[in-house]
Amino acid sequence: MAKPNIHPKWYPEAKVYCNGEVVMTIGSTKPELHVDVWSGNHPFYTGTQKIIDTEGRVERFLRKYGMMEGGEETTAQTKKKR
Repeated sequence: MAKPNIHPKWYPEAKVYCNGEVVMTIGSTKPELHVDVWSGNHPFYTGTQKIIDTEGRVERFLRKYGMMEGGEETTAQTKKKR
């Protein structure tokens, strides 16, 4: 059993707000929670997430380790430098 007078007050119907709107009700030790992102507007959960390859990092990696055309030359040049 819980000890008396040491636990925070429990709010079984705490409201979660996102952009000024109530998005869900949960149990919490605070009566109101204000969040910026939740599963209803996060790009991962809504299916609108875009993976952006900035500066061709994937291609540069593939070339560096010889996994794509032109990579063999880069690998050979690297070995000569060593």
